[in-house]
Amino acid sequence: MQKCLLPVAASFLLLTACAGTPVVGDAEDRADRVREAVRPAASLNAVAVPEAFATPMTPADNIDSVASWTGADGQVLLLATAKATHRLVIYDGSTGAFVRHVGAQGAGPGQFDRPNGIAVVDDLAFVVERDNHRVQVLRLPGMETVAEFGADVLKLPYGLWVNPVDGGYEVYVTDAYMAGEDAAGEDILPPLAALDRRVHRFAIANAGRGLTSRHVGAFGDTSPAGALRVVESLWGDAANDRLLVAEEDETYANEFKVYNLQGRFTGRTIDGEFLKAQAEGIMLKTCADGGGWWITTEQGKGRTAFHLFERDSLAHAGVVAGPTVANTDGIWLHDAPTPQFPEGVLYAVHDDQGAVAIDWREIATALKLPACAR
Repeated sequence: MQKCLLPVAASFLLLTACAGTPVVGDAEDRADRVREAVRPAASLNAVAVPEAFATPMTPADNIDSVASWTGADGQVLLLATAKATHRLVIYDGSTGAFVRHVGAQGAGPGQFDRPNGIAVVDDLAFVVERDNHRVQVLRLPGMETVAEFGADVLKLPYGLWVNPVDGGYEVYVTDAYMAGEDAAGEDILPPLAALDRRVHRFAIANAGRGLTSRHVGAFGDTSPAGALRVVESLWGDAANDRLLVAEEDETYANEFKVYNLQGRFTGRTIDGEFLKAQAEGIMLKTCADGGGWWITTEQGKGRTAFHLFERDSLAHAGVVAGPTVANTDGIWLHDAPTPQFPEGVLYAVHDDQGAVAIDWREIATALKLPACAR
C-alpha cells in the first residue's frame, strides 16, 4: 500500500475527519491511515467464500506482503514482511500459527529497513527493502543472506516478480520514486516524461552458494494511457509474454496495466470497469493445458474483493470475498498440493495485521471454474 496523492484541500478535510485518531509512524503510515479511513468498500457483488484460518493479528508489525515455501519435510512456511518492525514474520502455512521472527532494523546482511514486497522461488526468498533501496535474497530454511542488489539504481522500490529463466532468475522490481513533496507534505507525482523507469529488470545467476546480479534496464510508458503513476504490485506470465502492473494512483484509476516482458505497454488495461477500490496484489493460477486465471486484489477498507480473469483472454471470470479479510495489500498463491489444501491455497494480508488463508477449492466452486490439472 502506498502513500496517497491528494489535493491540498482534500488532504485538509480528510485529516480533519481523522483528528481523533492517534498519529504514529512515518509520513507514509500517516497518509495510509488517512486514506484507509475514507477508502470505498470493495465490490458488493462478490461471492462469499470461507477462510480456512487467520494468523495471529499484530497491528504493530504493519504486515504488507506474503509468500510461501515448502520444506523438504513437507512443512509449508508462510513468510510476511513487517514494515514497521523491520523484520519478517513466519507462520505455519497449514495452521497460521506463529513460528518465528527473522531480522531486525539495519542495513547489513539479514537486517531490513522497511521490507515491503516478497517472493519465494526455489529455496530463495527475495525481499524488497524500500528504505535500504535494495532487494535482499535469503536462502531457506536458514534464512542466510546470499545476495543484495539494486541499491545503485533503485530509489523507492516496493514490489517484485521473479521469473526463473536459463538456470537463473529475471527479477522485475517496481520503483515508486516521486518528485518531492508539496507544502502539505503530499507526494508530487513526476511528469509523464519522467515515468520511464517505473520497473527495473535484473538478471540473477547462480554462483556456488551465492548469486550474482546484473541490472538489465528499466522501463515505463510515458503516454497518458500507459503510464505507471504509482506502482507496487506486479506479476508476470512468461508463457504468454505478459506482465500485469497495478495502478495505485486512485486519483487516476483503479486498474491493472498490461505490459509485455520487454517493458512495452500493450495498450490494454483490465479491471477498470469492475474495481471500486484500489488495485493491489496480483497472482497467476496456471493449468497444465495452458489455461488458468489471474487473481487480482481490490483493496476495500471494510472488505477485500478478489477478481479473477481468464489467463489468455483476460475476460472477467468472477469475484469472491472472505467474511473478514479486508484492506489487503499482498497476496500469494501456494499452487502446490498440501494435506490441508490439495489444490492449493490463496494467502491474503488482512488489514496490515496478519494474513488469512482461502482454500482454492472454495474459490473454484464458488465461481464454477473448470478443473485445473497441474
